[in-house]
Amino acid sequence: VQLVESGGGSVQPGGSLRLSCAASGLIFRSYTMGWYRQAPGNQRDLVADITSGGSTTLADSVKGRFTISRDNAKNTVYLQMNSLKPEDTAVYYCKAGSRDRLGYWGQGTQVTVSS
Repeated sequence: VQLVESGGGSVQPGGSLRLSCAASGLIFRSYTMGWYRQAPGNQRDLVADITSGGSTTLADSVKGRFTISRDNAKNTVYLQMNSLKPEDTAVYYCKAGSRDRLGYWGQGTQVTVSS
């Protein structure tokens, strides 16, 4: 299984980024896919996930600003991040598998929000 994240970078507060996670080696459409983030000194927390059926969950801190979506034809999950804040700065990780499972993880992509 391989998960490859892309789309991270540096952006000013209020800006937008779109993260992508391309998956291979698994039956993508059957997996819950999630985005997690980890800032220095903090634990890795759920940002958003989307089930195989398309149901989504978003952390309270990102509701109204972030959107998670998936394209099963492309084996890819996306995280659209709008109205970014400095506190969104973290390494963002893609995960294949539900929250209560060990699952598979990508290598992470850095998102930095700073003026």
